[in-house]
Amino acid sequence: MSTNVTIDQWEIFQHGTRRSDTTITERIRVLATFEAETGVNPAYAQPLDIVRWYALHEEWSPGTHYTYHSYLTTWFKWLQLQDIRVDNPMVKLGTVKQPKRKPRPVADTHLIALLKTNMHHRTRVMILLATLAGLRCIEIAKFRGEDMDLPRGRMLVLGKGGDEKWVPLHPILAATAETMPVRGWWFPSNRTRPGQHVTRKSVSQSISDVFRRANLPGSAHPLRHWYGTTLLEGGADIRVVQELMRHGSVTSTQQYTGVTDIRMRAAVEKLDLHRAIA
Repeated sequence: MSTNVTIDQWEIFQHGTRRSDTTITERIRVLATFEAETGVNPAYAQPLDIVRWYALHEEWSPGTHYTYHSYLTTWFKWLQLQDIRVDNPMVKLGTVKQPKRKPRPVADTHLIALLKTNMHHRTRVMILLATLAGLRCIEIAKFRGEDMDLPRGRMLVLGKGGDEKWVPLHPILAATAETMPVRGWWFPSNRTRPGQHVTRKSVSQSISDVFRRANLPGSAHPLRHWYGTTLLEGGADIRVVQELMRHGSVTSTQQYTGVTDIRMRAAVEKLDLHRAIA
């Protein structure tokens, strides 16, 4: 069976299991990159082929290595499931430990400076959705006027895997909604995708451009980090933050937001040396 036919079948399978378009595209891209750089059909790759491919990329971060390793693991498990392949070469490679995520929230002063920067209105709305609702880039890209429920003070977020969740609406976002379409995409594609919404990459690029013009460090995802971290620092229960950030488990929330600086500083300041001496 040719590489293209096999990968096409895998793509259909992933759509059937409701994987996101971004995940599917990335998984297929990684397989194509593997084949282009090794000259080996990924359906018939051996452990040594994979190890040598890893060795070509010393520049990979631990996170990238973990992600690509997991993509290949999923690929070979699917090949076995479809009886296309009997063995799984990833078994001989062992496991790659998932690196712990550390929070990278935008600093408060930087966020203020960012919002004072001149930008297109729709880019400002993207930033507000990330900052005041914790939306991911793909969630921002797919946002519609129908997702706003102003009378009830809530908004609908279409998350990973097609999951839908209503979350409380921040007053600033409620006011912002008055300036956006009541129906249809808030961020329609102007040229490349007529009738469709912009891509996740387009949202990320638009926000990154504003950071760059403002001469500030940061990008779209640290705005979501700011949302989660600020909720925790404000005293919100971690289960509440989990629901607001739409994480599948509280473990994800703990890894995502980390232990906040304010809480660590408060804990240290409570140390009483005089009482210990007494």
